Amino acid sequence: MNRKINSFSFISSDAEESVEAAHRLAALYGQERPEDADVIVALGGDGLMLQTLHDFMNSGKPIYGMNRGSVGFLMNAYHEEGLRERIEAAHAETIRPLMMRAESELWGTVMALAINEVSLLRQSYQAAKIRISIDDTVRLEELICDGVMVATPAGSTAYNLSAQGPILPLDSPLLALTPVSPFRPRRWRGALLPKDVTVRFDILEGDKRPVNAVADHTEVKSVTSVIVSEAPDKTATILFDKDHSWNERILTEQFLY
Repeated sequence: MNRKINSFSFISSDAEESVEAAHRLAALYGQERPEDADVIVALGGDGLMLQTLHDFMNSGKPIYGMNRGSVGFLMNAYHEEGLRERIEAAHAETIRPLMMRAESELWGTVMALAINEVSLLRQSYQAAKIRISIDDTVRLEELICDGVMVATPAGSTAYNLSAQGPILPLDSPLLALTPVSPFRPRRWRGALLPKDVTVRFDILEGDKRPVNAVADHTEVKSVTSVIVSEAPDKTATILFDKDHSWNERILTEQFLY
């Protein structure tokens, strides 16, 4: 998809390498306020990209990342030359986040968006006990585990993958429901769910086995229940170089060993 880029807004992480890159690029291409720019260029790692996508959700601003961090799965390679042409030719992907509604003994009701995943994690030395319902039907009466998550396609290569969850193409109409170190049922390894379902987690024996819920950067302590569904009216746009698309990264990731 071709687009005309006349103005840039460069955003960096706090890392020295990222800050210096932002200064050099601003000198080369100019610097506008994010609300006035045609594109926002994020300089850092995947953490910065996630935060930038959150910050400009529903703004209509495309986000183009260049890696100045470590892994940088959501980022493009860093090159200073030809940036305008690269972005004009880049492929756009639409990110649709999850909405988490967590009920906490400490904080009441907490709502938060998750671009990668909503995860529940044990808060003490004892394994968590969690009931899982899909669209108001109990599917797993009791999961004994270190945790469990619902991951989007965008997040399927992050924590979900490290927990042995499936990798999902970005345009896949699915969510990954993945346990973390499941103890019982011993052979349950998760499920693939249609993206329009509502997942409910109820914490069993919460006083004895407290559980945290995390939606990207938002953590809620001592939850009693968590409801997860796709946010119907929230989107963000991420740009990838045409010769290194998201789908190509997904395929490459599945053949690493």
